[in-house]
Amino acid sequence: MTEQTVLIIDDEPDIRELLEITLLRMGLDTITAGNVENALSQIENYHPHLCLTDMKLPDGSGIDIVRYLQKNHPHIPVAVITAFGSMDTAVEALKAGAYDFVSKPVDLPKLRELIQTALKLSAGKGKQPAPTDDDSDTHSSSILGNSPAMQQLKATIHKLARSQAPVYIHGESGSGKELVAHQIHQQGSRVKAPFVPVNCGAIPENLMESEFFGHKKGSFTGAMADKQGLFQAAHKGTLFLDEVADLPLTMQVKLLRAIQEGAVKPVGGLEEIPVDVRILSATHKSLEHEVAAGHFRQDLYYRLNVIKLKVPPLRERQEDILLLADFFLQKIAERWQMPPIRLSPAARQELGAYGFPGNVRELENVLERASTLCDNNTIQPDDLQLPVEANMTACAVTPHPTPSPSRGEGLEEKEKKSRGDAEALPAWNPVDEEAERDLILRALEQTRWNRTKAAEVLGMSFRQLRYRIQKYGLDEG
Repeated sequence: MTEQTVLIIDDEPDIRELLEITLLRMGLDTITAGNVENALSQIENYHPHLCLTDMKLPDGSGIDIVRYLQKNHPHIPVAVITAFGSMDTAVEALKAGAYDFVSKPVDLPKLRELIQTALKLSAGKGKQPAPTDDDSDTHSSSILGNSPAMQQLKATIHKLARSQAPVYIHGESGSGKELVAHQIHQQGSRVKAPFVPVNCGAIPENLMESEFFGHKKGSFTGAMADKQGLFQAAHKGTLFLDEVADLPLTMQVKLLRAIQEGAVKPVGGLEEIPVDVRILSATHKSLEHEVAAGHFRQDLYYRLNVIKLKVPPLRERQEDILLLADFFLQKIAERWQMPPIRLSPAARQELGAYGFPGNVRELENVLERASTLCDNNTIQPDDLQLPVEANMTACAVTPHPTPSPSRGEGLEEKEKKSRGDAEALPAWNPVDEEAERDLILRALEQTRWNRTKAAEVLGMSFRQLRYRIQKYGLDEG
């Protein structure tokens, strides 16, 4: 028996024989099964390196095989053979954990490529048990965070890396979507091939087709030589489409065809060039809303969104903020070739309480600015210059019980306070310092200079308010 064994599961003897001949010519050993029960027995007896199963079986389906392997032998990849045009079935198999799928009639060259890639994934893993949380943390070491949300994300990345299914990564700007995509690539079977990220919103529309598919010399003005496109550059590897919602509709049609056919035609070319890429995509927008609004093709959405992965915003994993902060400060000190930069206890407290609407990217920018402004390599709260987070557009001073009005107040003012009336504050504009000063002053006056209540009204911490009072020279006098 050779080193690598493939289990072929199909109820038709002719199909089993054809697949056996193909695999034997590749130098692989084969075992076969005609139904689910026999297949499960063969898996336990021989522990194959790869399973290749038909979707329809006499006593079940290929998805039963996929689920069994996911639960008991997650290190064994399984590819599913589906009827031609049964995309819904293929998607269901991929979501269950299948490595990839093949449509009937089977294209033997594509099947050989799939098998070779899948066996690379299986090689070296042997018959290891399912990964623990510690294992997944090791695999995802470049993604920092010990919060429950991040532990779950790392475990999911580890599972998705075993598949070839397209993954749609959804998350807010600055949350680390490209880092997640890169980790899926790094932990998968395509790790030795290129990872090609592209920002779809940064390519001029008139150059998109050339950028994605390449062009031939002389195909348009300025095409002085043949150019390889992004799909060809990512051949055998991973193509990461960042901000995919920004693609114009005309390009979406061409992208859909390239994904469906597994081939691209360069601008000015006559023949299609086969490409083997795994597609990962991301956007901070809601693709569902973009589809509903008619801005994104529904058929392309279903091609990209086989599996959806949400990257949590930083405010949902606040216990990771200080861990990330220490990591960034270490990077900054090394890059600037200076002694270690530290956060004072008060600065650590302020960072931990802030919501970071700009997520991890904002945290890194805040720390880089603070590292420039701080004294003695120690960052204080004032060095952070954190903006006020609250949305003040609809903010009004909330009435609080107050002591009896002072003797100097007129009857009209007394009646206003007795009714609990309060003047609505205007929209907050942290860029406009004059407006900021005026807003803070009015909040202080309306709360009779109770700074704690004024901070609550403004949606900021007491420390942030005190800093701004000193900054603008405000005084009760």
